[in-house]
Amino acid sequence: MDEEEDMETLGEQLYSRIYPKHKEIAGKLTGMLLELPGPVLSQMLQDEAMLTAAVEKALRALQLSQEPSRVTCRDEDDVSVSSDSLGEQLFELVDVYNTGYSQKITGMLLEQHKEAVLNLFSDPKLLEEQVNLAVKTLKEQNEETDISDSSDADDTEKLGEKLFSLVQEMDPLHANDITGMLLEMDPAALQQLLSDHTMLQVAVQKAQAALDTSN
Repeated sequence: MDEEEDMETLGEQLYSRIYPKHKEIAGKLTGMLLELPGPVLSQMLQDEAMLTAAVEKALRALQLSQEPSRVTCRDEDDVSVSSDSLGEQLFELVDVYNTGYSQKITGMLLEQHKEAVLNLFSDPKLLEEQVNLAVKTLKEQNEETDISDSSDADDTEKLGEKLFSLVQEMDPLHANDITGMLLEMDPAALQQLLSDHTMLQVAVQKAQAALDTSN
């Protein structure tokens, strides 16, 4: 209940700040901004520049949401020609949500069929659902990356050490260079090299050939 009351208070404060400049659509703009997280809204109320930027984004999104009929009326060729502008317009709408992932989310949404993308312009609810879903997906991906990132550097170092000792047996003179070249491969491929001596020999020979060419 507290949260609802907080949002109500934030809504009232936002409305009173937006109303003087945008009387006719103050309610609509406030509603759009209230979809943002509470802490972001509190920050906006303290930062005039941030609030102005958010209101401008919301205004552009409103204008765009009233324009899709123009896009939809065009024939297929026109729509394909306007892919870039479609992306730009979608980015403007997505950016209103202030997720920090606007570029990535726009890219994800643009992977859909063009008609599905056009639907997002005329259905704010659908857009909001898809943005939230994309944010969730991206956050999950980031969490996985964070977990693996911390161990990635260690893993690469260990792989490098193992690889170096094996390469040194085959070519002591160029062991450093060859190991460096092999370490550019995918970690999964490196693991395979370590467990398959023949594969490793082939990879070392290729690296030697590349070194000879560059010399």
